[in-house]
Parts: sequence; structure tokens; C-alpha cells
Amino acid sequence: MSEDYRHIIRLSGSDIDGQENLLQGLTRVKGVGLRLSRSIVTKLEMDPSQRLGFLTDADIKKIEKIIKDPIASDFPDWYVNRPRDRMSGRMLHLTSSDLDFAHRNDIDRLRRIKSWRGVRHSLGLRVRGQHTRTTGRGGMAVGVSRKKA
Repeated sequence: MSEDYRHIIRLSGSDIDGQENLLQGLTRVKGVGLRLSRSIVTKLEMDPSQRLGFLTDADIKKIEKIIKDPIASDFPDWYVNRPRDRMSGRMLHLTSSDLDFAHRNDIDRLRRIKSWRGVRHSLGLRVRGQHTRTTGRGGMAVGVSRKKA
């Protein structure tokens, strides 16, 4: 290994193994999927099979800048994971703990206004219209116990 190799890379609040290739390593950041990862690698004209440990600080900053605001980097509106945010009205792309926080706030808002989805969340039931007569049962599995020989 050379001296410029790093075993752990800090990228957008996530620690990623330096052995990961660039394409798969970017998906380790919560809020970045394979499509966005592939688009970032193509936009920056990097080798997707390059190991993350060999990235320079300048490359990491470029990647973080695109992850933070894909719209400013000329990506389409549908690349963001929070279009038309309720509070700001802007197209946002959230990652890591910000994404978890926003998701939790959305569910809490549904519970507070007592919408159908909020009530289902509160009761711990399926939210998206699935059948619940036979599936989604919590608790232990009921089976036949055998006597020990």
C-alpha cells in the first residue's frame, strides 16, 4: 500500500471502508443510491472501479458538494430525495441523520393530524393498503413442538 492510501474515508457523515470501489462505496452513504452514485462518478469523470482509499481530499470535497446539492450540479429535479420540502418549498437532498430526522418528523406530523396513515403508524399496522388478515402478524411463530427422543 502506498502512503496516500487511507483505510477509512469520511464522506457526508459516514465512515466508509477504503477497500470499497468508488461506485459501491458511495452507496454506503445513507440517501445515496446506485443511480446517484453512478451519475456522480460519470459527472466527475472518475474510474468507478477505483478504490475509495486512493481518493484525494479535493475529490472527496467535489463528491460531497454534489451529494449535498445535486440540483446545483445540473442534475434533474427527480434526483433529489425530498422534492418540494414542506418547510422551505425547495428541492432538497438529505443524507444520513438529516434524512432520518425528516422521515421521523413526517410520520409524527401524520400522527398529529390523525390522518389515516398516521393512525396506522400509531397502531403499528400496515400503512400502504396491504392485506393484514394473514400476513404481518407480530409475535412468536406458532408451530408443533416435538418430544425429545
